[in-house]
Amino acid sequence: MTVLLGMVMWEIFAARRPQRIDRWQRWPNNLLIVVLDTLAIRLVFPLAAVGAALVAAEQGWGLFNLIMVPTWLAILASVVVLDLAIYFQHRAFHAIPWLWRLHRMHHTDLEFDVTTGLRFHPLEILISMGIKLAAVTLLGAPALAVLIFEVLLNATSMFNHGNVRLPIKLDRWLRLAVVTPDMHRVHHSIVRKETDSNFGFNLPWWDRLFGTYRDQPAAGHLGMTIGIEVFRETRELRLDRLLIQPFVTPPLDVQKNIY
Repeated sequence: MTVLLGMVMWEIFAARRPQRIDRWQRWPNNLLIVVLDTLAIRLVFPLAAVGAALVAAEQGWGLFNLIMVPTWLAILASVVVLDLAIYFQHRAFHAIPWLWRLHRMHHTDLEFDVTTGLRFHPLEILISMGIKLAAVTLLGAPALAVLIFEVLLNATSMFNHGNVRLPIKLDRWLRLAVVTPDMHRVHHSIVRKETDSNFGFNLPWWDRLFGTYRDQPAAGHLGMTIGIEVFRETRELRLDRLLIQPFVTPPLDVQKNIY
């Protein structure tokens, strides 16, 4: 909550892009999605990722519960490997059509700000948590590492979706260590090749390593269009429309331009 409020204030006083759609048309629906996501996780995965780490440690499951390494190394390695797993998961949600149907709700926000970083379909959240639990268990990640990773992932997701202005030189230095708003904004471009870039949420290294890094949008940050080719009417920002969106087939005349 502290990060969310801090980002909101930053956006108010130092916005990167002007927004044509009023916050009150978007924010209530984006924030209600967070409530539904939280309820879904609590109902289906009551132990969540930290609980899975504790169970794995008790049962002796996973790599770091089978080999002897210093605790600090297990924690550090677990945070990095879990971040890599999220990177590949993100790529899969773009590459596999039925997963893209779930993930595209995140991309159909017509503006880009801190609440976009919280806007994921509940079914995507459940699948993502299942993948995370499997990764935590196989890795035998310490519970502290999972807690650190979860905090970092949520905080950086809000940070890198922020409609905030950073000095260009500072952004250049920061994106060597963390995904910045300017870096991630490219990923929300309507241009397909830009949408399929900059998949990282926390660490920026994976995009450079695996060839998915794009420095800037072709139209520039002020000229780029946010979103995808479909679901561009403001009524699609309503909560009910967001929830049914994965089950809606786009018109034939635009299907050739999308996933």
